[in-house]
Amino acid sequence: MTSTPARPARPHVTDPLDHLLERADAVIAQARESGALQPIRTEQTWIEDGSLRFSVRWVSSLALKDRARVDTVIRRRPDFNPFLPPEPSLTVADIGADHLVVLNKFPVIDRHLLIVTRRFEDQRTPLTRADFEALGAVIARHGGLGFYNGGRIAGASQAHKHLQWVPASAASLDDFLPDTPAAEACAAFVNPLLPWAHAFVRVDDDGAALTALSGEAVGARLGAAFREACRALGLPAEADPMPPYNLLVSRRALLLVPRSGEKWQDVSVNSLAYAGSLFVRDREQIDRLRACGPLAVIAAVGHPTR
Repeated sequence: MTSTPARPARPHVTDPLDHLLERADAVIAQARESGALQPIRTEQTWIEDGSLRFSVRWVSSLALKDRARVDTVIRRRPDFNPFLPPEPSLTVADIGADHLVVLNKFPVIDRHLLIVTRRFEDQRTPLTRADFEALGAVIARHGGLGFYNGGRIAGASQAHKHLQWVPASAASLDDFLPDTPAAEACAAFVNPLLPWAHAFVRVDDDGAALTALSGEAVGARLGAAFREACRALGLPAEADPMPPYNLLVSRRALLLVPRSGEKWQDVSVNSLAYAGSLFVRDREQIDRLRACGPLAVIAAVGHPTR
């Protein structure tokens, strides 16, 4: 009697997103060597405003050529699309059927990743289920901070839809969350210390549960939180085009901020400002920002609290 051969064990298949940061580091190293990646060297200081601490970066005075790179981003032709297609040397990974992960060509922050749609979608169109799933998959595995600048007035420098991600060491929502969040997990709440219209929605108490969920499940949770934040602020969640807004997402919470202006004086403000990170071009702008105070600067480009 012959025995039936044992069926070979299935090889363990790992999700490529589990190794996204290692892959990003390898692409960063190669792109630096080839010159495809052109980091902007910065200096950094801190400004205290009330109980909050803001990081302020500016172009290093030792790297004047980086000033030209900043101008390249700010003054880029409106018909230029760096994401269709993205530079192969800056492309990190596929993420689902609809998105690619690519490097920011002119990064101010290390490991700054962009999650771009494979086909053109305008930055002002509503975020889709696939958008939330792609962002959710990265946050669930790697933490950090995801964000979205909803249109030029909200700080977007490109019209092609792109979400963004930075490591937790670069910016965090934790200090901006109130001490006593809403009792209900899916209810919107505010931080009374922030003098602009906004809505937080809790995603997970400590973020640990998200690591066990699929990208689809995390995306569904983020989509529901976004719709609740829109409801609380009286914003349409699926208008096309959407009114300008900034969206920030961590494992713990989602923050939505409607915008009324792109700049305070000549200082551009994007989503990272609402996580305590500002970028200016030179020291003179820092002096003015310090004199006014970051909270007042950020409030000037938002809407008043109700």
